[in-house]
Amino acid sequence: MSAVRAYTLIAADGRPYRSLTPGTLGGHRQQRLYGRLDCPSALRAIARGGYVRHRVFFADEATAAAAGYRPCAVCLPEEYARWKANT
Repeated sequence: MSAVRAYTLIAADGRPYRSLTPGTLGGHRQQRLYGRLDCPSALRAIARGGYVRHRVFFADEATAAAAGYRPCAVCLPEEYARWKANT
């Protein structure tokens, strides 16, 4: 019998919740940013070991933005430019 995997995601109100579906975006809690799970910048930071402790996950972009996170300029440049133009 296999165990059911649960994931911890961040909700629009910024609180963590358990989900049976993994997040589609990753983020950094202290920097308040989100990006793709394959973001080269995040992967470099993870390889250095300093990023994992503050890593968070989101179901989608709308949830990340509602929780007060901004798009990553490296892996989401168009979304970042729109965000920057509106700040």
